[in-house]
Amino acid sequence: MAKLNKILRVFTHEGAKAKRFTPELELKRTLMNCLLWEDQFYEDGVSIAERIAKLVPQVDPARTAALAIEARELMNLRHAPLLVVREMARHEKHRVLVADTLARIIQRPDEMTELLAIYWAGALGPMQQRKRQPVSAQIKKGLARAVTKFDAYQLAKYDRDGAVRIRDVLFLVHAKPKDAEQEKVWKQLVDGTLISPDTWEVSLSGGKNKRETFERLIAEKKLGGLALLRNLRLMQKAEVPRATIAKAIEDMRTDRILPYRFIAAARYAPDFEPELESVMLKSIKGHARLKGRSRLLIDVSGSMGGALSAQSEMTRLEAACGLAVLAREICDEVEIFTFSNEVVKVPPRRGFALRDAIVTSQLHANTYLGKAVTEIDRKDTRLIVFTDEQSHDAVPAPKGAGTMINVASSQHGVGHGPWTRVDGFSERVIAWIAASEETMQ
Repeated sequence: MAKLNKILRVFTHEGAKAKRFTPELELKRTLMNCLLWEDQFYEDGVSIAERIAKLVPQVDPARTAALAIEARELMNLRHAPLLVVREMARHEKHRVLVADTLARIIQRPDEMTELLAIYWAGALGPMQQRKRQPVSAQIKKGLARAVTKFDAYQLAKYDRDGAVRIRDVLFLVHAKPKDAEQEKVWKQLVDGTLISPDTWEVSLSGGKNKRETFERLIAEKKLGGLALLRNLRLMQKAEVPRATIAKAIEDMRTDRILPYRFIAAARYAPDFEPELESVMLKSIKGHARLKGRSRLLIDVSGSMGGALSAQSEMTRLEAACGLAVLAREICDEVEIFTFSNEVVKVPPRRGFALRDAIVTSQLHANTYLGKAVTEIDRKDTRLIVFTDEQSHDAVPAPKGAGTMINVASSQHGVGHGPWTRVDGFSERVIAWIAASEETMQ
């Protein structure tokens, strides 16, 4: 008979002894960086989705719902929270919270159709569609409440071709409109007579002169911040005047735009780096500050060079650099280090100069996080680590205040003792560190 009374040890993908997490913490670290069904450096997307499905019934229903809401509202993730709700619908104790959770996390009309696509696909992903199962009553109830959130503009904008359309949601859930105007809009949606909205996507796909279209969209302020950043290269190709683009960057809203978005935009539109850096640093003003001494430790190992998703050319290292740029601005006293095979101190430059110093500091090789922490950690200094945690060596407990910011969804992570763990890359993580320290004083 096999021996059952034995210690089960876990390790990172690179072989270091890892920390065993509770199901709730494991669900959180898996969820908060998850671009659903996207492969990461160490794990494929299906495995990550299957782990989420396995963990949901092991976590308290209220905490599971709270994690789904946090992933949507704080980390701005769209698909992974929907998978959590779909898995909640499978389990009796969790099922009672499905309608409320779903109604809250759906913030765009197309998320209703994505939820149904996930419902019929399960954790296997969109390439493994099964025979359509009857939709649970709680899912229908949540969708019925969610669909009433959206006006004609939003419904028309996101009514796209696909296996599931928004009108299919209406037929499925038999939602009741709030008033006569909404009833009229829904009829137009079903009949296919909703007027196409004047969005930048519709305008640019309409076949008109792209330069004239961009100039009109900029003049009418119909390009949001992210849309502007994503289209800089196309604007240059369309020969939009430089002064017009520069003024649009200067005037753009920067709320909810992370520094790494500017870093990625500058990679493809380097001519606008001065303007991009200016608004990036402007967006940080007024942020909560970290008092005292801080040391930032950034992982530049090979695995950090992986793209955030198959559709994105943005890397995890760029995300870490963006958080480092933010942290650099709000720390009273700061020293910055990178680690891979070695530990290298980089000058505390600002903006894109700091990004350059981090990226070129050393070869992107192995992950000796334990060695780096041992070398630079000080009892009287806050230590903030940006990493995917897949260390080759064991990571000791911090000597003072230590925060491990995980930017990947890998199952096992490192670091024992009183590390404060943060899963996900968001500008809020730095504010959270400042707020948590305030409450401890």
